[in-house]
Amino acid sequence: MKTISSLSREWLPFFVHGATGVEQVEIAFTGPGVEPAENDWHPAEWKAGSVTEAGATALILFGPGGTVSRPDGSYQAWVRVTAPVEQPVLPAGLIDVV
Repeated sequence: MKTISSLSREWLPFFVHGATGVEQVEIAFTGPGVEPAENDWHPAEWKAGSVTEAGATALILFGPGGTVSRPDGSYQAWVRVTAPVEQPVLPAGLIDVV
């Protein structure tokens, strides 16, 4: 579990196995055990230079003034990658906002 202050704005990284770094990528934050709805998704980006044979790292700017912020609490992170044929939705760990 990653812990972040509710006052902090920082890039949160999520490694995506099998990604090539050119697909559309989005990230959502829900309550633990809750699957994301369509309006939960936020645009993310691929970290420059992160592409390897194993995959790539997606980034989202989290916190006040970022792409997305959340009040104090625990959240499940999700990554959605849109490729020409597939659209995997991947649970990506818990975020604890304090």
